[in-house]
Amino acid sequence: MRVITYHFIRKFDTNFPFFKYLSFENFCRQLDFFENKYGFVKLEDFLSLCQKPSNFANFHRIKGKILLTFDDAYREHFTLVLPELKRRGLFGIFFIPTGIYQNKKVLDVHKIYYLLGKHGGKKLVTIGNFLAKDFFLKKIVGILRSDYDEIFFITEFKKFFNSLKNYSLREKFLNKIALELNEEEEKIFSEFYIAIEELKNIYKNQMIGSHSVNHYILSDLDKKSQEQEIAESFQFLENLFGTLEPKLFCYPYGMCDTFTKTTQKILENQRCDFSFSSESRDVELKDFLHYKQRLPRYDCSEFLFGIPTFGNLV
Repeated sequence: MRVITYHFIRKFDTNFPFFKYLSFENFCRQLDFFENKYGFVKLEDFLSLCQKPSNFANFHRIKGKILLTFDDAYREHFTLVLPELKRRGLFGIFFIPTGIYQNKKVLDVHKIYYLLGKHGGKKLVTIGNFLAKDFFLKKIVGILRSDYDEIFFITEFKKFFNSLKNYSLREKFLNKIALELNEEEEKIFSEFYIAIEELKNIYKNQMIGSHSVNHYILSDLDKKSQEQEIAESFQFLENLFGTLEPKLFCYPYGMCDTFTKTTQKILENQRCDFSFSSESRDVELKDFLHYKQRLPRYDCSEFLFGIPTFGNLV
């Protein structure tokens, strides 16, 4: 089985000239490519696999086929992706970082994408450098050189904030930048995320899984904090939808150093059926037998038509 992960799938929007995304047209082309080359995992076969992952017959029916997954509850997953999946008779798994609904605020990792996509890296780096003194931080890039292009500044801004492990400080700094740009939290939230009623609509037609509460790197947290991130996220989804069958999870960021054996044990204790990482390879029978809390996923960019674009920059 080849599990594919998607994040931003959009149509070009003049209000977001610097946004990095997979175009909806290329998403559809990629689905055509997958259908012709591999075929898709059927819903009933995936459910059978969840019930009996050690059954060779269940694995044989999904071997080499494509399973689609979508992270982070972006609005276009409801407005664009869901209708296309229904039109084609396909299903996908939508992984939700529940903190956006529990706390009614935009996650830092998403606010970074929103601000960069709308205003560009050079503008944000300029503002960030100006504000850095207030937060006792080193300057993000240093002297702004005219020979650096916009993509350089977008990359540097994102790199800086993703490396800032003081989450409270990071949130304050980002909110200060958003305030300088007159970007209100409520407006960003409504433009960026699926509404909770729409999320219920997805649940009726597809599969919902947990993506933790706050989208933190779990390996940076102690055991108790990891348990809270995982258990509270599942509890929120179950309060919203009822029993999750199957019970699925995917790791924020997903690389092998972003979770630990402790994380996997917590998921086992939560009776999670499968958890997904970002390891780039096929899921094999041994994974279902021995490593079901770290199943690999490919990024869509590793396949034909999956390369994202930087708005109108490329």
